[in-house]
Amino acid sequence: MFKSDYFNSLVDQYVDFCAASGKIDQTLYSKHDVKRGLRDSNGRGVLTGLTEISDVVAFKEDEDGTRKPIPGELYFQGYNVNDIIKGFEGKRYKFEETTYLLLFGELPSEKQLEEFINVIGEFRELPVNFNRDVIMKAPSANIMNTLQRCVLTLYSYDHNPDDNSIRHVLEQSLGLIARFPVIAAYGYQSYRHKYLDKSLVIHRPKPGLSTAENILRLLRPDAKYTELEAAVLDVALVIHAEHGGGNNSTFTTHVITSTGTDTYSTVAGSLGSLKGPKHGGANLKVQQMFDDLKAHVTDWSDEKALREYLTALLDKRAFDKAGLIYGMGHAVYTLSDPRAVILKEYAKKLSVEKGKEDEFALYEAVERISAELITAKRHTFKPVCANVDFYSGFVYTMLKIPVELFTPVFSISRISGWAAHRIEELVNDGKIIRPAYKYVGYHKDYLPLEERYW
Repeated sequence: MFKSDYFNSLVDQYVDFCAASGKIDQTLYSKHDVKRGLRDSNGRGVLTGLTEISDVVAFKEDEDGTRKPIPGELYFQGYNVNDIIKGFEGKRYKFEETTYLLLFGELPSEKQLEEFINVIGEFRELPVNFNRDVIMKAPSANIMNTLQRCVLTLYSYDHNPDDNSIRHVLEQSLGLIARFPVIAAYGYQSYRHKYLDKSLVIHRPKPGLSTAENILRLLRPDAKYTELEAAVLDVALVIHAEHGGGNNSTFTTHVITSTGTDTYSTVAGSLGSLKGPKHGGANLKVQQMFDDLKAHVTDWSDEKALREYLTALLDKRAFDKAGLIYGMGHAVYTLSDPRAVILKEYAKKLSVEKGKEDEFALYEAVERISAELITAKRHTFKPVCANVDFYSGFVYTMLKIPVELFTPVFSISRISGWAAHRIEELVNDGKIIRPAYKYVGYHKDYLPLEERYW
């Protein structure tokens, strides 16, 4: 795009202005008791709503109100996720049942589950020529943007897109839940064909297969996968499906829904939130960090070398020099993230099938050493645990899921939680969500154009 000299000069002026005047004095946040990031001074989230969909627990309170850290617990509609995972043993695939639980508030009977799976299967098919006319016509190098564009385009295929009745929103939600894997897979195949000059391979989804099976089938040229591969991906989908109303993308769902807008606009906003590297894109940063670690530490069993590298990360001397060990620490959990605990168990199983035991041992070592170093370096008494992003990238890599789909796979799972929260917001007919910002600038006298000499 052509840009004039004046435009470039204008941009330079603006950048200088932002550097000199755009940054707010950080002490004002404390002075005015601003809960930056909607978190108070001890890190607890500021209450902005009520929900019955899920509960994220990291502390127990004694009778005197003292908070004590406990191993993390996560509940979907009152059920502990650990119990949900264990309760499904013997049934290969669990994501559809979890989605039913999040939407309808209770676990389905065998007949209800069978009917629900059939409904999801029927919804998987995209509108006629949608892949050709929408997905393949303008492939994106970022599949999250492909998902957003396709979600907004689906508005045009809805017979009554602005109908916010619960019946219609449920129908819209089921359609999006079913189609997300197909859109993401086709979006990736189109990107791969255009940008990487690879053969274009398009498989149709199979209604009788689970979401996890369909993802693997749609991505692989031979459409083949092992039972363990599908089972591990299925577990990953379950534990990513929902995580309380306060996580950024779900809060975004509540905020946008509160305006009264349509489902497609709401979900597009939630996708934009999840795309960010501080939220859904975090697992990619973990994977990139481990790639850098492997480039600098050739002997993964050398604990001294691992400590030196991880210390360099914290000292802003390695990788992206951000001073972070990605995948370590969580805003709520302290002793453990239950999702990471579950995924670690399945990562270990998959590493045996894939011959990646040495790499799994590396992840375990980094997890252990990092917790020690962060606690010592930050002089904090708060325990530090691995979060779900720590092992998810490793799992996706073993499943041969390309890095471009790490965050989209997260969205394929989290759309179930977003749908439940959108419906909860609509059912409770709440006020439009509008937090306040305090003005800390200065009022100025208006100057006529001819008197402006700067």
